[in-house]
Amino acid sequence: MNQHEKLNYVEYPARDLPATKSFFEAAFGWVFTDYGPEYTAFSDQGLDGGFYQSDLSASSQQGSALLVFYSADLESTLQKVTAAGGHIIKPIFDFPGGRRFHFSEPSGNEFAVWSEPAKA
Repeated sequence: MNQHEKLNYVEYPARDLPATKSFFEAAFGWVFTDYGPEYTAFSDQGLDGGFYQSDLSASSQQGSALLVFYSADLESTLQKVTAAGGHIIKPIFDFPGGRRFHFSEPSGNEFAVWSEPAKA
């Protein structure tokens, strides 16, 4: 449901729309709706959004915002990301409040996945 003055949609560039779509379908089970050859949208993922054809990519090192997924099983999600063709930028590391890793998808956009601290 759309909420007044709340985040509603995010858009990312994609050098290779088919590869980006295939990655998110395989790693996270996303479903896409194509709006022509240069735009594809996803929904029901916590935040709706889309990818547009572009030679650019989003990276936190270049000042881009970083979208972060949650996982109840961080190692399993890491395996899904790599099996789908993701590149691990930062392996699993601890941070105050949990653990996470960063990855890029086939078009070079950076994302992260976090989970609660490992149980002792």
